[in-house]
Amino acid sequence: MPLDTFRRRLLPFALTILCAPALADESPTVAPIFGQGSGYELRRLHADELVRLAERYAGQPVLVVNTASHCGFTRQFRELEVVHQTYKDRGLKVAGFPSDDFRQEADDEAKTAEVCFQNFGVTFDMYAPITVTGEAAHPLFREIARQSSAPTWNFHKYVIDRNGRVVAAFPSRVKPDAPEVLKAIERVL
Repeated sequence: MPLDTFRRRLLPFALTILCAPALADESPTVAPIFGQGSGYELRRLHADELVRLAERYAGQPVLVVNTASHCGFTRQFRELEVVHQTYKDRGLKVAGFPSDDFRQEADDEAKTAEVCFQNFGVTFDMYAPITVTGEAAHPLFREIARQSSAPTWNFHKYVIDRNGRVVAAFPSRVKPDAPEVLKAIERVL
């Protein structure tokens, strides 16, 4: 086979192989956490009302936090409320998910509600306690863990964009109003 013919046949093949990674979408396919197909439904904290998370959060930026009433980080409810008040008019939703995974949640849901609503004046969404780690984790937190990481302690914070993707995660020691958290929130608004 003449060299010119070989080059003409090899060049498209070589370009396909060499350029494929650059042309491909670098981000992995991610199922939206609050997409319409998720079907996640949770009860509000100390209430009978059920909330379909897809209806409440799809298309919205969300700060998701796993919480506990008897944790050293419980006072972060104050900063979470400030973040909620600061950004709610710009579309941010804050959602708290109490959990006893780390053995620091009240046994009585009424006590959990008292800590949140009375002691700290929480007005953002709070839900009935769920499991947030391991095989028994609620599907919402299994998807969060798949996209990012499972919470390693109470008050782990996740910034989720309008497309339902975890774009930032912050451990318990990082306060909700820390500059890096606020910067991540600003990016998704």
